Amino acid sequence: MKWDLIIFDCDGVLVDSEAIGNKFIAEALTDLGIETSTDEALGEFLGGKLTQIKISVEKKLDKKLPDDWVDKIYEKQFAEFKRSLKPINGIENVLRALTKKDVLMCVGSNGPVNKMDVSLSVTGLAQYFSGRVFSADHVGIPKPAPDLYLYCAEQLNCIPQKCLVVEDSPRGAMAGVSAGMTVFGYSGTDNNTDLLRAGCSTVSSKMTDLLDFVGVPETR
Repeated sequence: MKWDLIIFDCDGVLVDSEAIGNKFIAEALTDLGIETSTDEALGEFLGGKLTQIKISVEKKLDKKLPDDWVDKIYEKQFAEFKRSLKPINGIENVLRALTKKDVLMCVGSNGPVNKMDVSLSVTGLAQYFSGRVFSADHVGIPKPAPDLYLYCAEQLNCIPQKCLVVEDSPRGAMAGVSAGMTVFGYSGTDNNTDLLRAGCSTVSSKMTDLLDFVGVPETR
């Protein structure tokens, strides 16, 4: 395989959490008088960081939000994750096959570590990333800045040019490209345009296509 490290985004790549997470963001915004549907929140905030969303909302409303605004949204998200969160279709086959080939993998997400602890544990995916879960909180600046992905590479002693990023959002894809890494885009749908514009080398709506891309056979 031509890459020394595969870096997976978490939400929308490992776990099917984007619709759940943005549902509660949409509700919180609507409560503030900013009428927002789940689909609208997905379109605007996909791959974003909740603390940054809070800052942008405060600017829009020209007022400070309660200090616990973010925590209350996370509380609702986590409760729903524990009830209904599922892995992305096909991701378990991918991780199993890569593990069998001793491919080095990690997680690099804008979300906080405690969020990933919940989502990866309830879906059974934490076993594939022990000690290799990294958050934008570790570097202080979220995607689309490249800092998080560069940090992942540094922590695992890999050069950026030998890293492959798996992303579902344009802002995450831009972070990988800016870091000098190759980006595989997972769309989850047939609408690949935004990911290709962001610089993905290829985009697929089928997660197991990642194995073909890296040249690792699927494990049955």
